[in-house]
Amino acid sequence: MTTQALTFNRADQLWRVRARAADRDTRQLSSNRPVPADAYALLDHRTRETLVLQDVAPAGRYLAVEHDGRTRLISLSRPITHIGRGLIADVRLEDPHVSRRHAIIAIRGDGPDAVRVLDDRSSGGTFVNGSAVTVAQLHDGDIVRVGRVAFRYTEIAPQLRRNRALRRIPLGARRERRSGSVAAA
Repeated sequence: MTTQALTFNRADQLWRVRARAADRDTRQLSSNRPVPADAYALLDHRTRETLVLQDVAPAGRYLAVEHDGRTRLISLSRPITHIGRGLIADVRLEDPHVSRRHAIIAIRGDGPDAVRVLDDRSSGGTFVNGSAVTVAQLHDGDIVRVGRVAFRYTEIAPQLRRNRALRRIPLGARRERRSGSVAAA
């Protein structure tokens, strides 16, 4: 084959690939439905430094991010946490699909409906479990999507700890106490 024939052959192959791509249904690929992205990669360096591994996290409320097969947590320790692309955001994302002031997570009290997510007039919207919301209650396991980034809301319950070790009572002392012989002493 000559060089001209090889060039024509490659051009023909390229045209066929483009034609097949044009035949695909592209209605779902729009700016309204951005392709999900790796949340960890889009986190600001300041936010990445505050992440805690789920295995060693203390009790509290968190936004969970998956990275390298491990779950890392963003603490929601303040009453109001701002999520966005702007410099004032507590959880800062470097993503053009995220508004400078995108969403707010507000915590009021300790009850089951204490945590809410509010859309902060973002252009792309805030989604909880796939539904667009302006205000929504968050419960353990809910998925919050901001732009192309998805977080899982996680609550870690405090573990019950005993302040002192359990005392061992010898079996013989218990029987004496019941019979009343120890009461006279």
